[in-house]
Amino acid sequence: MTAGRRVDADFLALPRHQLADAALSAAIAAGASYADLRIHSITTEIVQLRDGELETAVVNHEIGLAVRVIVDGTWGFASHAELDPDVAAETARRAVQVATTLAALNAERIELAAEPIYSDVSWVSDYRVDPFTVGVADKIAVLGEYSGRLLAADGVDHVSAVLYAAKEQTFYADTFGSSLTQQRVRVLPSLEAVTVDAAAGMFDTMRTLAPPTARGWEYVAGDDVWTWTDELAQLPSLLAEKAKASSVWAGPTDLVIDPSNLWLTIHESIGHATEYDRAIGYEAAYAGTSFATPDKLGTMRYGSPVMNVTADRTVEYGLATVGFDDEGVRAQSWDLVRDGVFVGYQLDRVFAPRLGVARSNGCSYADSPHHVPIQRMANVSLQPDAARDTSTDELIAGVERGIYVVGDKSWSIDMQRYNFQFTGQRFYKITDGKLDGQLRDVAYQATTTEFWGSMEAVGGPQTYVLGGALNCGKAQPPQSGAVSHGCPSALFRDVRILNTTQEAGR
Repeated sequence: MTAGRRVDADFLALPRHQLADAALSAAIAAGASYADLRIHSITTEIVQLRDGELETAVVNHEIGLAVRVIVDGTWGFASHAELDPDVAAETARRAVQVATTLAALNAERIELAAEPIYSDVSWVSDYRVDPFTVGVADKIAVLGEYSGRLLAADGVDHVSAVLYAAKEQTFYADTFGSSLTQQRVRVLPSLEAVTVDAAAGMFDTMRTLAPPTARGWEYVAGDDVWTWTDELAQLPSLLAEKAKASSVWAGPTDLVIDPSNLWLTIHESIGHATEYDRAIGYEAAYAGTSFATPDKLGTMRYGSPVMNVTADRTVEYGLATVGFDDEGVRAQSWDLVRDGVFVGYQLDRVFAPRLGVARSNGCSYADSPHHVPIQRMANVSLQPDAARDTSTDELIAGVERGIYVVGDKSWSIDMQRYNFQFTGQRFYKITDGKLDGQLRDVAYQATTTEFWGSMEAVGGPQTYVLGGALNCGKAQPPQSGAVSHGCPSALFRDVRILNTTQEAGR
């Protein structure tokens, strides 16, 4: 367990072990060769202000139990909202009935990769102040005060302020003998300033760069973790400069990309592409497949030799960081790309044996007690150059004519995670190794291997930032997962730049 933190007493007071005993014994008695029980509680809160006035303050809470079984090599699943031992047993029997019904349609016998047994283990993520112990009035006051700083600045016409918070608690037990209790929180505070040019019929926006994180209220209030004072003070002038910026030139251009933008390119072109279920066709009907197919594992050049990418479910403050996944597998870290070569996939206990790997790397997750766990993304991160702690300024100094990209905005990528196009929050012209004012209407476009192959240098640890998203979508019915992506600043040569206004025909 994380030092200094404990799972909340109300969750520990639930009849976790009684529910597990009832469900697992009922499943085996009904004919299952394997069963697991998951009790899942998730509480989310959204507080939203517009121009300092409250628009939304909502708390949602969901709790229930889910049972998975294997019967003659076929999965069965059932869930229920009532946490009662008799209900748990009946839910297990329903899961067995589902598996029995589906057996005739199953063409792939389920085999689970081996995993050590973890008996009565607890894990809590690393946060200082539980956001759900802070009153909504205090949250509104902080967002209102931050909004007021922006609204007081010249040129800021409107401000949106949003706080999202979540607490997720799970109990897992299986017929192998593991029993695990976990608790984690995550938050995302975000402010966006808007400037309006009524005469020209135009407007522009600028959003804070604070990424979502698996921290608590300490991330939102004050400057201990994120320097809100500095960012909010700088935002109005950055927005004003953006509104007057020149339109970009189109064509091949050198880019220095900040972690606040590059994390999303990592997510779409590496994170999703190295999900093994996607690579063998399991997402084809919804979110696509992957160009990174198993025949390329160990041989395909994903990028340049400075490209080293890890998947990690243990990194501090990672949104996908856990003690154990939803199949009872201990969190791990492993390589996806090493020295530019594709060397690894993300796997759960079912897909590991199909790849010929002895152990899952712990990538199973369900976003609700009423959804079946599926293979989900770990924290996927581009590693910095530890040998040469190059700064972002030093990367920029190596560019004669180019663009420095900061902040994420819109993105587009094809179904195989290969052809893509990304924009950003703000763009700076680089002239003779120095920043030379902002640009607008910028998008960069490439194929995945072309883009990562053009990466000439990565920054050192001083440039590394852990970004991420709260709403990574996957599966049918759709599930949403939170995942972090760390990276340093990085230098890319001759990337295709589009002028978005010209491309739109305006």
